[in-house]
Amino acid sequence: MKLLKDILYKAGLVEVVGSTNQAITTVCFDSRKVEKDCLFVAVRGTQSDGHRFIEKAIAAGAIAVVCEELPATADDKISYIRVTDSSYALGVISSNFYDNPSSKLKLIGVTGTNGKTTTVTLLFNLFKSLGYKVGLLSTVKNQINSEIFPSSHTTSDAVRLNEMLKQMADRGCQYCFMEVSSHAVVQNRIAGLIFTGGVFTNITHDHLDYHKTFDEYIKAKKGFFDQLGENAFALINKDDAHGMIMLQNTKASKRTYALKSNADFKCKILENQFSGLLLNIDGSEVWTKLIGTFNAYNILAVFATATLLKENKINILTTISNLNPVEGRFEYDRTPNGIVGIVDYAHTPDALLNVLRTVNDIRTGNEQVITIVGCGGDRDAQKRPVMAKIACELSTKVIITSDNPRSENPLEIIKQMEQGIEVQQRKKTLTIVDRKEAIKTACSMANPGDIILLAGKGHETYQEINGVKHPFDDMEILKQNLKLFEK
Repeated sequence: MKLLKDILYKAGLVEVVGSTNQAITTVCFDSRKVEKDCLFVAVRGTQSDGHRFIEKAIAAGAIAVVCEELPATADDKISYIRVTDSSYALGVISSNFYDNPSSKLKLIGVTGTNGKTTTVTLLFNLFKSLGYKVGLLSTVKNQINSEIFPSSHTTSDAVRLNEMLKQMADRGCQYCFMEVSSHAVVQNRIAGLIFTGGVFTNITHDHLDYHKTFDEYIKAKKGFFDQLGENAFALINKDDAHGMIMLQNTKASKRTYALKSNADFKCKILENQFSGLLLNIDGSEVWTKLIGTFNAYNILAVFATATLLKENKINILTTISNLNPVEGRFEYDRTPNGIVGIVDYAHTPDALLNVLRTVNDIRTGNEQVITIVGCGGDRDAQKRPVMAKIACELSTKVIITSDNPRSENPLEIIKQMEQGIEVQQRKKTLTIVDRKEAIKTACSMANPGDIILLAGKGHETYQEINGVKHPFDDMEILKQNLKLFEK
């Protein structure tokens, strides 16, 4: 419980109507979750405008309202706080309400199109192995030390985010490693947070259903680094064409990592196999269980971050060599007769390209590469034909299937994907809408030594169809069918 006047600090106040001495029990932006003596923040969202639900929130027990426009008819028992930006105010107020928990630990944010989940998870596991109490906020899960909490968004809303950070601080966490999505930056979900460091992995075609243009997407990612303070560090992948843009206006200490360019932190791939990577990092060789060039970048980002956090180089490299791959990220299973089944979250053109290039770099050339791929509904449609084109160019056989169609017709999604398939590539493609049947078919086609890539859903344990999440685990179904068709 906090006094209203104590949680409005730096929230961008324009006008106050009523008293600010009320005791606030909770902060809420969803009128359906309002409780007695709650502060309701009316946020303009992509689907609805919270200003329309102010009366409903008051009826449910809200005693104060934060808004950008005051209601035409005010309730004299309610305090109204007009602000310049409700979404920004929500972030700052949430941070104040939970005693600014991000200032009580070292918060590291990782942003980029691909590699966010792997990087934050590896950092979490690294620092946990080094003996620290640590928090994780990721697409796959949220975690405080050994306790796991479900995750529904890449970056949670501002209230939930600060609530989780407070729990971490209360439990003695010294570090928290957090994915920062472009949506979260634009929607001010990270407003009010104090970051010790920010990491940029890469930026490629994604989320244009939301950001509309690639320039706007870049601007959103850059916005995270623009917010970093002068005591923080900004670490970017210099090999990415847009990496240096992230550093243009940041007040943070600027650092770079790269495999191809001159950078503060350098890495060279010595061996790349299905059993792992042999890397030379900062002059020292290290063997890691992770696979592929894209993971070399992730590991280097982890090494660089840990170094900037003043950890001992030998301790970092020794611990990195013991880290396991992240669930649903180039996760693979090998049958006794040598068929390799790979599950990967690759749901963008660049991610699929990276995974297939890795597969082709490792294979001897005689094996088939059978790729099963779909595209999610209600998401960026421009990438659909590109995904199919990449799959066809780098695979022996391709099965186009359904991913998470959500509210869209999966056949329409598949039709859009098929527009990217060249005429000469059509003979190597099949269309099987039922994802389970597609996996079964791929396994029946595979011969000893072949490689099956199941792309798109990774760690997810459901398939979302018309608002319903049906149980569906890619790796589990792949393993079942590999065993069924073992030759």
